[in-house]
Amino acid sequence: MTRTGTRELAVRLIFSLSENGHSADEVVDEVLSDDYYPTLFGEDELYKSTPRGEETEYLRRVVTGVASRAAELDERIGKYALGWQVYRISRTAVAIMRIAMFETLYMPEIPPRSALDAAIDLAKKYETQETASFINGILGAFSREELSIETEDEDEAIPKRGGV
Repeated sequence: MTRTGTRELAVRLIFSLSENGHSADEVVDEVLSDDYYPTLFGEDELYKSTPRGEETEYLRRVVTGVASRAAELDERIGKYALGWQVYRISRTAVAIMRIAMFETLYMPEIPPRSALDAAIDLAKKYETQETASFINGILGAFSREELSIETEDEDEAIPKRGGV
């Protein structure tokens, strides 16, 4: 499974956390179990290969990290979603933005631009163009405010990490 596929699976697991009372670890364990995961292939091509090794570590780290920092991440989303309350934004959009923000703030091994670009790609796949543009605007404001020190040439912005 690729990093893109693992991120997509993370979005689905984070979305599912908002529907059930299970912990992030329980959700990851259940979905990745040898009894359950193979049954998902019939639902979606995403499940054709089971995450292994680094993919599993990434998935667990993102899902548990986002779950433990959901309030903080939602506060950031709300800060940049001018005129919107987080509870009014689709749960898929919130899951996508939470992952992008978590990766950029707490996973220094992931380049911020990669995390943000991946979020926009997921938004285009799962949301309407209007919602994808909304997500892009929020993540753009977030990245300008919290992730880079402006230089004369915007392409040469120096990354910083606000949460590390």
